[in-house]
Formats: sequence, structure tokens, C-alpha cells
Amino acid sequence: MTERLAWGILGSGKIARTFARELPHSETGKLLAVGSRSQESAEKFAADFGIPRAYGSYEALLADPEVEAIYISLPNHLHAQWTIRCAEAGKHILCEKPLATNHPEAMTAIEAARHHDVFLMEAFMYRCHPQTARLVELIRAGVIGQVRLIQAHFSYNMGGPQDNIRQQNSAAGGGIMDVGCYTTSMARLIAGAANGQEFANPIITSNGYSAMMALKAFAHIGKESGVDEWGGAVLEFPGNIVAQLSTGIQVRVDPALRIWGSKGHIIVPNPWFPGDERFGGDQGARILIHRDGEAEAEEIVVPGGRPLYAIEADTVARHLNERQAASPSVTWADSLGNMLTLDAWRREIGLVFASEKYEALKLPTSGRPLARRPQYTMQYGHVDGVEKPISRLVMGTMIFKADRMPLTCSLLDYFYEIGGNCLDTAHVYRCEEAVGNWIRLRGIREDLVIIGKGARDEMGTPEGITAQLTETLEKMGLDYVDIYMMHSDNPIVPAGELVECLNEHLRAGRIRAFGGSNWSIERIEEANAYAREHGLVGFAASSPNLSLAEWNEPMWPRCLTASNARSRAWYAQYQMPLFAWSSQATGFFTGRYKPEDRSISALEPIVRTWFNDGNFQRLDRARELAAEKGVTAAQIALAYVLNQPIPTFALIGPQSIDELREVLPALDISLSPEELRWLNLED
Repeated sequence: MTERLAWGILGSGKIARTFARELPHSETGKLLAVGSRSQESAEKFAADFGIPRAYGSYEALLADPEVEAIYISLPNHLHAQWTIRCAEAGKHILCEKPLATNHPEAMTAIEAARHHDVFLMEAFMYRCHPQTARLVELIRAGVIGQVRLIQAHFSYNMGGPQDNIRQQNSAAGGGIMDVGCYTTSMARLIAGAANGQEFANPIITSNGYSAMMALKAFAHIGKESGVDEWGGAVLEFPGNIVAQLSTGIQVRVDPALRIWGSKGHIIVPNPWFPGDERFGGDQGARILIHRDGEAEAEEIVVPGGRPLYAIEADTVARHLNERQAASPSVTWADSLGNMLTLDAWRREIGLVFASEKYEALKLPTSGRPLARRPQYTMQYGHVDGVEKPISRLVMGTMIFKADRMPLTCSLLDYFYEIGGNCLDTAHVYRCEEAVGNWIRLRGIREDLVIIGKGARDEMGTPEGITAQLTETLEKMGLDYVDIYMMHSDNPIVPAGELVECLNEHLRAGRIRAFGGSNWSIERIEEANAYAREHGLVGFAASSPNLSLAEWNEPMWPRCLTASNARSRAWYAQYQMPLFAWSSQATGFFTGRYKPEDRSISALEPIVRTWFNDGNFQRLDRARELAAEKGVTAAQIALAYVLNQPIPTFALIGPQSIDELREVLPALDISLSPEELRWLNLED
């Protein structure tokens, strides 16, 4: 970095002008260039603020090698794309809030910053002011006792015109995205401080298939604008904390922040623009503490010493080496939590942006066609009947739904980029439409290996197979699936009848290979013996559970495991390709569970399935070996599956890019037979 950080501004709107006006007051930065959509607007902006360089395109600004950091001041729907482009250009990034249109886009943008090793911060400027840091200190010190209720409001009345981007659905406008994001971020910050953390997310409950955030909301959505023009939300946080938020672009509300506790309350008259001259300058940066039983409030004035956006720019410069700012400024994890909450808020009021709909997702968030990343090395295996190599990491698709295509695209795009090509789908997951949509959007069908599963339980008949396979192909818009797995066995049906049926579908070209999920060794042998006797194709693969952990009982009825010694020996002897589901034991080896968690009702399925003394010993050994190899226990556990003397494929179910990226090192971990036995308590 030069003596002063050289800034460029992407965009020339109102907020860009504010940043340009205040940056010269910073202690660390200088304004070198501006990039706009036209040369004329760039030159006018540059002239107004004495900026040496003016570029008539965003790309030209990013191509300037002397520009070190970029302030992105574009409309909301462009934030993620240009964050990615800035990262690719090697520029440090301060992106105006919100970081992206939604949580999946934010994941992709942050991954770009991580991958290209640049600084990135979401520009909540109030988080950088000393007033906010002091507020966090007071909450942690318990000056009002236990925090119980947070009231945060940010709403203004802009009136017209309708062509303003804040009133455009296509630009991801509306109150929630423009200023409701402030109230959400403040509530999460305060709830986090009250719980001894940097931030907190609203409580999330899960039934194993879907998650729900503790958030209720109402809003008025304009007929012409198509965005929320005013509304509010109530959120529940850990620690029995409730937050009331209001926002809008067509009604003015008192912006004060109020925090109510068991021993008093705090009022912050100017939470969003502390130190701004419009609100009394540094004398406007005040915190009022009202203690129960005391007539007078204690006033704490927290001067910033320089303009708000200058403080923000200095925050960036101070944390360049860490690549993200320190709390109470916005960390990457904080940004992701905020976007997740904003998504839930919009979902509650039924607000979907045009950029989130199927027809707008033809390209990845970067705006460029999907492509492999050559620096990642995926491992591949083979299944008889499937000509394509098959990635040994297989993406589970249970969470993908057609009404949440941004998440489907974000995760599957990244999986493909790192070399993944095998997707595990199932009729009961109700994911097929979403996966099919993504395949059509990206135009990469022949690059993929699609596993389709069906005929579960009583549907495990020739008629059931045919009906559900037909439905799967129709929903996915495909002519064939590469591997078809009967999702469970129906032991009252002779295996030969099922083999005959599946061979018909092979001959018709609807499948390339078949097998069974949760089929016993005896039934697989029965099926393959019938195939040999009748000159037919038999099972090419099997999909039982296999993991380092051994279960007490199946998490779901009629499920089978191959983790026992007898099963592993059989698969090794016959070299039957094994697609291991719950290969990570539902996250057991992440260390998020402890023996004392047995009484937590929300963990009942995990406790019932995986909690036993042997598994906690395996966890300890995985941690010990991980420390020796410089990896994590979870990566060791996944490597245990991949290093079996069996052609194994690990089914994984990441719900974020972070979770997906964190499993990749397992591919490069080699475990000796002695280490495998030791991990599994066999030595």
C-alpha cells in the first residue's frame, strides 16, 4: 500500500458524492479516480471534487493499476456483481449496503474476495463510528441489566419520483433494502453484545428439511414501484430478546434507537449518522442511559473527530492486512447474517425482486458464463455404464427448491466451478424442478452426472419405479438420469422383478446405470445373481450410510449403514462403488455437539442417532490426527470415508459456500490403513 490508500469510486450518484466530499478528511486515503457509465458524467463528477482521473466505464476504472481500493456506490442489484469484478481486478472493496440482493449473492461475493485475497467490507458507516463501539461496551457491561427489547427505526418520506432506483423492483429497491438493513444490523449487533458475541442472528428452527427464522413482518408494497414502501418486523433473538423494527421510503419515522433492559433503558437519538453536521456534529453523537429509579439520564457524548465517511475509509485502511474489518464494523459473517435476515423479512411480506426470478438468472452472479476454476483439483471415480468421470464429492440437493433459485444457483455454480459434477437428487426431496432449472440455465447437462432416486418403500415395485422415474425426468426436463437408485428396498418384491424393470429403462435410454440406496448386501447379491442368470445388467452402485461415526439407530426408518466391519469388507471385496450418505454424520465431527447437549430437545435426532461414548472417542482421535496434519476433525472424518479400500463417493449437504469450501481439503488427505483402524477404535 502507498503512503495514502488510493481510492476509486464506482458510480457517480448521491452517496458517491457524499463519500467524495468526506474522504479528503480521512487520515489514510486519497481520491484518485472515478468511474461512471459515461465519460461525460465521470468528468463532471471529477471536476466537482478535484479528482485527477475520470473513466467513462466501470471496467476502465478497475484497469487502473494505481487504484488500490474501490468504493462501490451502484444500485443494490449491481453490488454483488461489481464486488466480484473488483476482487478479480485485485482491488480492495468498500461496498455500499446492502452487500448484495440476497444471501446467496452475498456468499458468492465474499467468496470472490476470499479467493482473490482482497479486503471487503459492507459500508454500514455507523458501525465504524466510536458511538457504536461505546454502545456495545455499555450493553456488555450490563448498564441496563438484561436486554429485553430493542426498538430500531429508520424510515423517510421521499415522495416521488417513481424513476428513483429506491422505488424500482428491478434495482432491488424499497425500504428494507435501503434503510431497513440498518435496523436489522443494529438489532443483531445489540443482541449479540447482550449474549457476549459480536452479533446474533434471529432464532432459527429446523425440522430437518427446512429452516424457519423467528421473524414476523408486514408491509405495504406499492403497485407501481413493486417494492415495500413502509412496514415493520418483529424478531426473536437468543436470550429472550425481542426486536421491533420499522422502515420505509414513503413515511418519516423518528430514527432514535431504544434498548430496554431489566434495569433501565438506553436511547441513542442519532444512531445512523453520528457526528453528521446535519444532526449536531460530534455533539449529536450522544447516548442517553436511563436507569430505573433515577430521575436524570446519564449523557455520554462520543466524538468521532472527523466526518463519518472519512472514519469509514480509515477503518478500511487499518484492516487491509486482515482482509476484513473487526467488529463492531461489519465482518463477513456479520454481512451474511444480515442478508439472511433481510431475505427472511422479504419472504414474510412476499417481496421478490426481478433479478431473483428464473428468467434473470441465466448467468452466474459474476455476469459471466460458468467456468471451472483450474486451481482446484477434484478427484473422480467411475461407475460401470456411466462414461463420464464422477466427482467423488457428490452434492446433495435436498435444500434446493424452485421458489429459491438464487440459493440453488449460488451453491451449484460454486460446486461446478471447483470441479464437482455429480448431483444426488430424489423424488421425495422435491428438489427436481430447481435442479432442472439450474441445468437449463447453465446449459451443461452433458458435463454432469445426475443421480435420481425414487421408488421408496411401498413404491418399490416395477410400476412405482416407472411412475416416479417418469415424473423425475419430466420435472427435471431431462431425457435420462445417469444413475438411478431405488431409494429403499421393498423386500416383498422379488429382486428379479425390479432388475427386469430397470433393464427396460436402460434399454430405453432413460438411465445409464442403476443401484439401490439402503439395500442390504443379501438383497444386492440376490439382484445381481438374477441379472447374471438372465443375461441382464445388475447393480452398478449402492448408497448406504458410511461414516466414521457409528449410529445407535437410523435417523430415518428403513435406512442401512455400511460402517460396520462386515459391510466394509464386502464392499472392498467386490469393489462395489459406494455413495455414502451422511458421510459427515450430520456434522458430528465439526465439534458443534458436546456430550452435555443430550438434554437439548432441538438436537433429539442427532442425540438419538450419533451420541455415544465411542463416537465422542472417535471425535477426540479425529481432533488429535487433525492437529498433526494441520486440518480439521471434520475433514479427517470425511477423509476416512474417501480413503476406504472401496471406490467411495461422499454425499455432502452443505448449505453455504463456506461449508462447501471447508470440505475440499479432505480430498488431499491420505490416511494409512493403520490410521483408519485407529480412528475407528479398532487399535
